[in-house]
Amino acid sequence: MKATVKATVKPAIGQMAQAASAQLAQAWPRWQARAPQRWVAGLLVTASLLAGCGSTVVNPVSGRAERSVMSLQQEVEEGRKAHQQVLKSTTPVDDPALQAYVTALGKKLAAQSHRAELDWHFTVLDSPEVNAFALPGGYVYVTRGILAYMENEADLAGVMGHEIGHVTARHGAQRATRQQTAGIGVLAATVLGVLLESQGVGGAADMAGQVSQNVAAGYVASYSREQELQADELGAEYLARNRYDPKHMVDVIQVLKDQEQFAADQARAQGRQPGTGNNWLASHPSNEQRLQRIRDEAAALTGDRPVDENRAAFLRAIDGLVFGDSPSQGLVRGQQFLHPSLDIALTAPAGWTLANDSESLTVMSPARDAALILQSVPTQAGSSHEEILRRWGAEQGRTDAKRINGLSATRFSGVRRNAKGQRGQAELTLITSAKGQVYALAYAAKDAASLQAQRAALTQAEESFRALTAQDKQLAKPWKISLRAFPPGGFAELAKSSVLSEAQLKLLNGHYSSGTAPAAKSLVKVVTAAP
Repeated sequence: MKATVKATVKPAIGQMAQAASAQLAQAWPRWQARAPQRWVAGLLVTASLLAGCGSTVVNPVSGRAERSVMSLQQEVEEGRKAHQQVLKSTTPVDDPALQAYVTALGKKLAAQSHRAELDWHFTVLDSPEVNAFALPGGYVYVTRGILAYMENEADLAGVMGHEIGHVTARHGAQRATRQQTAGIGVLAATVLGVLLESQGVGGAADMAGQVSQNVAAGYVASYSREQELQADELGAEYLARNRYDPKHMVDVIQVLKDQEQFAADQARAQGRQPGTGNNWLASHPSNEQRLQRIRDEAAALTGDRPVDENRAAFLRAIDGLVFGDSPSQGLVRGQQFLHPSLDIALTAPAGWTLANDSESLTVMSPARDAALILQSVPTQAGSSHEEILRRWGAEQGRTDAKRINGLSATRFSGVRRNAKGQRGQAELTLITSAKGQVYALAYAAKDAASLQAQRAALTQAEESFRALTAQDKQLAKPWKISLRAFPPGGFAELAKSSVLSEAQLKLLNGHYSSGTAPAAKSLVKVVTAAP
């Protein structure tokens, strides 16, 4: 959760939680419309004016003429506009040295690309998600989440080379051109493309669907497999041109496949169905045939050229990087949710999971049939709990004032009327934090029986809401990457002084499925709590 929280929930949490979150969003629609919704909606107004535009442009990679709604100059301008929206929704990592390192690497790769003349921009985003994406016109983004799982500079160059390939081959412009049939303007299609790449197909379709069903229906498709393969091949080519082994394109995909395997193994160990994930590999599907084509391309490009992984420079760049949740968005530590800057904490019942979105916190039951959703209430929604509930649409029911761990709270259970005039049962608790911010805790369940069965646990989670205690503050230390020499006792020995398990450390260092171990005394990554 950010300090300013919007009423959305990740699609991965499930339809039941999404519905409850939508109820909260309707409570104060005048002030709390989704940010992406606002600017996408504005762009759609001009869609009909732009849909008919088009000209013939020579593709810089293929050399062939193609019809496009974007000229080469328009690409730059649309990318620049959409870049501002990216920065509004996700904060860059506050590490000038790391930003400079990634920018220098990106510019080196771009200088050997098919569009070296572009004014390229490279940004590391402060997100734990394993992701990378690009905008038309030369804007490339990688998250600190994906940096953590890279093993060397050549791996990172492979990720960035792939995204540079999307730009040089004008895949964003081609996608925008295809979307004319859905009535989307140039910039609208560009922005929706960013959503698709940065948040996954489900997230983009969900956001677009809030604006227009036609947009959602016309924009579910991501890059085509041919475009993805071309971006892979271009990435391999750009690696080779810069004296990196192009086989690192394959290594990157294997690292991310290991991550998906780890997530699936963890889910099965906990008796859950493996999820689909929302990472770079999920939005860049790679089957075995595609992997083999990348291997063949890499082998053809490598030849007898010298190669350089530049591992030492890469490890120095990420040494001290925050791992996992950021303190600015709240920290999940086991069953605890801790937010130092907001001075709030909450404990999930045993067996329940905490999903910390940048815009909300969801406490989900083991069977995923009930949830408690925490979101902040905008100050414009009312100056008192009673006013907030009235504007939210609370009508018939029971309202009780109470104290929760010394904090003022109001509990409502009954009937509310939503913005469309529809009535339904709802349960909501408003709590004012020690800093004076009002939070809403909404009960959600797939049906009445599930709600009743999970009520005791939901109440337990709600009543754990509190200001940070001294123990909470001790636990709420950020986790950071540090470098250690690989010890004789291997990953099991490293795990004794790390907040990650042995399996997680293997995954972090690219040895989860390989069956091998790093060389003795070689530098490896560990994650520890900051002092």
